[in-house]
Amino acid sequence: MPLPKQDIAALSTTWTEGVLLKRDVFSTVERGRFRTSDGEVEAVLRRLDQVPWWSYLPARHLFERERKALTRARDLNVGPKLLWGGRSALVRGFIDGVALHLAKPHGDRAYFRSAKTALRKLHRAGICHNDLAKEQNWLRGSDGRAYLTDFQLAACFNRRSRLFRIAAYEDLRHLLKHKRTYAPEALTPTERKILARKSIVARTWLMTGKKVYRAITRGVFNFTDREGGGRRLVNDAPVLSARIKENADVRDVAIVAFADRRTGVGLYAFVEADQVVLEAKLRSALAAASDPKPPEHIQVVPLLPRDASGKVRTEILQLIAMNQIDLIEPLITSPADREFFRGILESRKNLRDRFNFGTADQA
Repeated sequence: MPLPKQDIAALSTTWTEGVLLKRDVFSTVERGRFRTSDGEVEAVLRRLDQVPWWSYLPARHLFERERKALTRARDLNVGPKLLWGGRSALVRGFIDGVALHLAKPHGDRAYFRSAKTALRKLHRAGICHNDLAKEQNWLRGSDGRAYLTDFQLAACFNRRSRLFRIAAYEDLRHLLKHKRTYAPEALTPTERKILARKSIVARTWLMTGKKVYRAITRGVFNFTDREGGGRRLVNDAPVLSARIKENADVRDVAIVAFADRRTGVGLYAFVEADQVVLEAKLRSALAAASDPKPPEHIQVVPLLPRDASGKVRTEILQLIAMNQIDLIEPLITSPADREFFRGILESRKNLRDRFNFGTADQA
């Protein structure tokens, strides 16, 4: 369903297309720049014109919930600010930060103090987020503070009803689950009690609704992972990795997903090997197998980035694949790391959806 004429007219003079962040059956989300009365700002656009007809009604419902919540939370400074809202598109401010599962704030007590403060502000405004179990809906800003994003399931209340109190309790409990993952030593006795006690709604949901939800999202809508790679990342990537490793010159491989304007979801394979010319051989071998579809991009690198335990840092590789280059800086901890990634960045393959955010493309 195309965008209404008034939305097209408004965006044609204010929106500059940038990097595609996500495309699914509920919306298309991209990062770019938005012209305000005070000048251009970095922003994020959510639009409904590319969703399938059969998912349009639920997509519209989620869109309206997000617009209502962002309107109410406009001045709270705990999430993205609503900059413009049309009939089938909205523009929200861009938060300079990375998702919790990428930031991994181990031992960062200040972050979780700010997260609790942000949640308290949201609840005082009568807003419950309702989707905070997902780490990607918590951001760690470049200022070290916690911010919330993706308000599609948010609910707004005019009074502190029993339903509000239950939803607010579950928001807090999900925050504390993340705190237990990254800063368990900072949990207070009261917070541990909250973690141990699910609300009756949560217990009922786990026993009934969640099974239906998973059946629909995984079976019908094809959602199977938090990175948005769907079945290609979950099912195809392991097969492709195994085939790539059959080449004797390959030491290791890491495959990540990225949003692709042509296919919806693309795969990007980072291959650890010494010969750059190996890329063509690998692509030919994967194409000959025909199924599954080969990765859209294959990049040979001398070494894959690893943490102290030897685990591949896929969080950074995914940002490279998505052309979110400017968001890598907070994840780099030393000049040696910066020099290490320079070679990978200079040879990256996904240049179709590239945009100059700040000094991103000067890397």
